[in-house]
Amino acid sequence: MVSSSHEAMHRIFQHDPGLFSRVSHFLGVDVPTPVRATVLPTDLTDTRPVERRVDTLLRLETAEQGAFLLAVEAQGKKVPGKSADWAYYIAHLWTKYRLPTALLVVCQDHATARWAQQPVCSGPPQLPTLTLTPLVAGPHNMPVITDPEEARADLVLASLAAITHAADTVVNEILKALSTALRDAPEDIADPIVEFTAQGLGNRPAKHLWRNLVAVDLSFYKSYISEEIRDEGRAQGLEQGLEQGHVQRAAEDVLLVLGQRGLEVSEEVRGRITECGDAELLRAWLVRAVVVSEAEEIFEGE
Repeated sequence: MVSSSHEAMHRIFQHDPGLFSRVSHFLGVDVPTPVRATVLPTDLTDTRPVERRVDTLLRLETAEQGAFLLAVEAQGKKVPGKSADWAYYIAHLWTKYRLPTALLVVCQDHATARWAQQPVCSGPPQLPTLTLTPLVAGPHNMPVITDPEEARADLVLASLAAITHAADTVVNEILKALSTALRDAPEDIADPIVEFTAQGLGNRPAKHLWRNLVAVDLSFYKSYISEEIRDEGRAQGLEQGLEQGHVQRAAEDVLLVLGQRGLEVSEEVRGRITECGDAELLRAWLVRAVVVSEAEEIFEGE
């Protein structure tokens, strides 16, 4: 079964085809910014009863080098024989469309990335004949974007940074920067980024931080994550005034994180949290609640 993180790793390039030219800088190549992009069918099945599908297929047209095809594959682990499948995809696409064809593999762990970027040859060592050399984007070369201003400058790249670093501890800082950058973004821009990021994190621990960062920001009310949070009973305040509901949910999120981490919450701590009417202060407590060893430590520095 295809996982949500698998889908996010390649569908984000459908959402913003120009992302590849921006990512290519980090891969050590220089790909011109496309002036036009078309999402193509991903079914590569031929007349034989063998079904083969590439994850995402784009036709990118550039002013400098004309058109080329980009196949994007999301790879979550090492799979024996997968490199041969990729070689088939590229050869088939090259033959079918008669256009230069490139392969980008997106990974979320270092071991898979190292495996994926190894060239594979169709022939014996002395007769390589057809050689496939994938471009690989992963935690080894994708930027670590922890500055909200940098994230704001390219929200889609910041989301991809979070997805590819989903298994690294630095993802928490990336998510905080991205959440801050999205606060003032229009809803139609913010919602897809919120969802791509959530899907890309999959079931990793960072998903809890992202859900709670999203929960305390009014601009995310209509994203599917916010719908889930409301379904879990943390958005009861929406039926009251928006401001009152915002503060109430923020306090509940702080208590929820502390409780899920198994930390003891005294009545004094609980009262201070629930009686706080400052949404920004509650947000700061929420971020601290993810890392403190005792509940009282969220108030340090206040």
